[in-house]
Amino acid sequence: SGSGQLSRLGSLIELGKLTKRFAEITALASVDAVVDGKIIGLLGPNGAGKSTLLKCLLGLVPYEGSAKVLGLEATTHGADIRDRVGYMPEQEAFLSGMSAVEICTYAGELSGLPRTEAMQRAHAALYYAGLEEKRYQPIDGYSTGMKQRVKLAQALVHDPEILFLDEPTNGLDPRSRDEMLELIMDLPTRRNCAIVLSTHLLPDVERVCERVIVLNQGKLATSGSIAELT
Repeated sequence: SGSGQLSRLGSLIELGKLTKRFAEITALASVDAVVDGKIIGLLGPNGAGKSTLLKCLLGLVPYEGSAKVLGLEATTHGADIRDRVGYMPEQEAFLSGMSAVEICTYAGELSGLPRTEAMQRAHAALYYAGLEEKRYQPIDGYSTGMKQRVKLAQALVHDPEILFLDEPTNGLDPRSRDEMLELIMDLPTRRNCAIVLSTHLLPDVERVCERVIVLNQGKLATSGSIAELT
C-alpha cells in the first residue's frame, strides 16, 4: 500500500461543489475542500452530512459536483477507490451466526483476495484489533466494544491506503473508547494508512487528528489544521 500512496495523483480528498440531495432534503450543499494528512477528522453533529459524504467518496451514492479520493473521481472510479479504502460503517452490518474470523475472511474475499490469503489477513487484522482470543465465537454474543473492533478489523483486512471510520467510538464505555482511539492513532505507523475519522465528538478529534473538516447542516463550516482551529 505504501507504493500506492506514493504513486497517487492529487490530494487524499478533494471536494468541488459537492452536492447531494435526497428528494427535498439537501444532505450536502456545494462543499469545497482539499484535505491531506495522516489522521483527518470529519466533525459535525448528527445529521450534518458526514456519513453521506463518506458514501459519496466511496462511490456508493450518486452526487453533483466532484468528489475525489487519491485523485480518483468517485462516480467513475468507485470500484478502484473501494479497492484502496477500508470502510468501517456506523451501523452494524453483520451476518447472524458468523464468527469474527468468518466475517473478516468474507470481507477479504469480497475485496478479491484468495480464500487462504483472506483468512490469514483476517487473523492478522483481528489480532491487531485485540480480538485474537474470541475470534471464533459468534458475533451475536459480542459486546458493543468487541463489535466495534470487528468492524475495524474487517475494514483493515485488504490492507487499504485510507480508512474511513464512521463513529468508531459510538456506544463505548470510557475504557473501550480510550483503547479504540489508541488503535486509531497507531494505524498510520503500524499499517501505513491514512485515517478519516467521522464523529460528532469534539474531544476525539482534538485527541487524535491533525486536520479537521467541520460540517453543519450539509455545509462546510470550516477546515484546517487542529492547531490553527484551536
